Amino acid sequence: MTKKKKISTQVQFEEFLQIVGRLRKECPWDREQTHQSIRQSLIEEAYEVVEAIDQNNLVELKKELGDLLLHVALHSVIAEEEHTFSMQDVLNHISEKLIRRHPHVFGDAKAATSREVKANWEKIKMAEGRESILDGVPAELPALLRAYRLQDKASKVGFDWKKKQDVWKKVDEEVGELLKAERSENRQHVEEELGDLLFAIVNYSRFLHVNPEMALRGSIEKFTKRFRSMEKELHRQGKTFEHSTLEEMDEVWTRIKHLR
Repeated sequence: MTKKKKISTQVQFEEFLQIVGRLRKECPWDREQTHQSIRQSLIEEAYEVVEAIDQNNLVELKKELGDLLLHVALHSVIAEEEHTFSMQDVLNHISEKLIRRHPHVFGDAKAATSREVKANWEKIKMAEGRESILDGVPAELPALLRAYRLQDKASKVGFDWKKKQDVWKKVDEEVGELLKAERSENRQHVEEELGDLLFAIVNYSRFLHVNPEMALRGSIEKFTKRFRSMEKELHRQGKTFEHSTLEEMDEVWTRIKHLR
């Protein structure tokens, strides 16, 4: 049996780009795609990577990272066809940025802790021409995560609460504002105050050192599992939701909750 010759990563990557380039020329579907048409798919692939990480499924992670890399390559090939940039430009840019933003590794700067590294990072980004400390937080991020990132950036320049207790007072204050708005029956006002309450809770989560996006994702997963278990238990009892009272569903839910 002949031993299979190991191919270098560089050669594999070049072959991969050739495959993507050929697809652009010979596959009708791939040929029709634009940056805009595959935009949503790129977001979905990123979420599938995250899901594999959350499930600690390394087999799926390997596959999903490949799918994500395909999008990077496809966007680069499309851009090269349009004479705007190439994969080489993408690689050059990220390599230069990593070196520039890590002067404590590639230069003479000092940074002994992660906090110092992040502080230096923000200073360097501002020096690169950003107009605001808040620049660089994508508008497409889920709202909870975007609020968390924006608040974290503002805190880097000292715009932050001093004590956790004061943040909770703000949460309590926003609850009162929401209840007051609800009594007014002004839908726009209710929505605004609910947003303020959520924003305040995100702020409190920072002081707890908890990422609110991850916390909510965990609660969603917990709810989903319990709800599915409730469905199975009702089905085992020969019942459907239509023929079950709220009290019956709540009784099953409570039992499942105590079991898990």
